[in-house]
Amino acid sequence: MALMITDECINCDVCEPECPNDAIYMGVEIYEIDPHKCTECVGHFDEPQCVQVCPVACIPVNPSHVETRETLWQKFERLAAAKAPSDTATGAAPAGAPGV
Repeated sequence: MALMITDECINCDVCEPECPNDAIYMGVEIYEIDPHKCTECVGHFDEPQCVQVCPVACIPVNPSHVETRETLWQKFERLAAAKAPSDTATGAAPAGAPGV
């Protein structure tokens, strides 16, 4: 389940830097959460960090993006793989490859 920010948001700026997946961004009027990047902090923390720091409790589960913990974990793995530098870009040999 991805989270969402409701119109009760006061734009206090505390949630955005807490998101390990960079899923929170400033929308037209309030902060928003990209459901394709939100893992509810699965893979990073035990609890969603944005929910923990929000002073007005305006970050519920998004009913349009219901996901199981397993699905959130798979999303975390996909996002982590996309962030990781590729071996070819760094010139390093792939893991397990014999040295030259």
